[in-house]
Amino acid sequence: MFRNQYDTDVTTWSPTGRLFQVEYSMEAVKQGSAAIGLRSKTHVVLACVNKANSELSSHQKKIFKVDDHIGVAIAGLTADGRVLSRYMRSEAINHSFTYESPLPVGRLVVQLADKAQVCTQRSWKRPYGVGLLVGGLDESGAHLYYNCPSGNYFEYQAFAIGSRSQAAKTYLERRFENFTNSSREDLIKDALIATRETLQGEKLKSSICTVSVVGVGEPFHILDQETVQQLIDTFELVTEEEPPAPEPAPEPAAADEGGAEQGAGAEQGAAPDEGVAPMDI
Repeated sequence: MFRNQYDTDVTTWSPTGRLFQVEYSMEAVKQGSAAIGLRSKTHVVLACVNKANSELSSHQKKIFKVDDHIGVAIAGLTADGRVLSRYMRSEAINHSFTYESPLPVGRLVVQLADKAQVCTQRSWKRPYGVGLLVGGLDESGAHLYYNCPSGNYFEYQAFAIGSRSQAAKTYLERRFENFTNSSREDLIKDALIATRETLQGEKLKSSICTVSVVGVGEPFHILDQETVQQLIDTFELVTEEEPPAPEPAPEPAAADEGGAEQGAGAEQGAAPDEGVAPMDI
């Protein structure tokens, strides 16, 4: 994207029907560190990558609690994300006070999208440079929404935003059919694997990722680093144990039992030896 005569104002259309300032704000989301969301019938898991500006500084918080049944993960300008999360928290409190019931997730997402849309139609405003993954649970079940700086919103089974999010999307697209019936632990595991895909070879540690969960009978909360590290260690042990799993040990014993057909037994014994040798190497 390059500067041109149609991007000086958010309300100026280009001849091709584009609003460049809105597109620039969507580009800011792609520059932020990755955020990932997954949902099943009963749970929603949000995860994000924590990137510090330098080794001497701490990272910016990227997952916020809105209410006991709603949380949000952001990618892009964290300052804009803090402002919008505070607005969402205020709306949830007002609804709870007025109606004495939790705010439905879909209604909050629509209000947030309307707030973002106003900034695309006022010349003295600028679009919010942040994308939000809103996860929550209400009477109609678990929900995961993506709110775009343009004012659009979409509901997903699983989604990833931010830098290098395409690798996470590829993994989620291969696995999303299983998410509906997944357990809480399986969702967290898939979220950690998708987060690892965005790191480009860097080792996944609890210090560079944050994971949060909300579900039936489980209010929204962020998992502590020790719990996340234990889950990461368990996941890495499983992946290391997978390659030697298909070792065909019992087959030679079965071949020895067939004393009548010695020639066939020799052929059966040769096949397992060929499979075992590469593993020993």
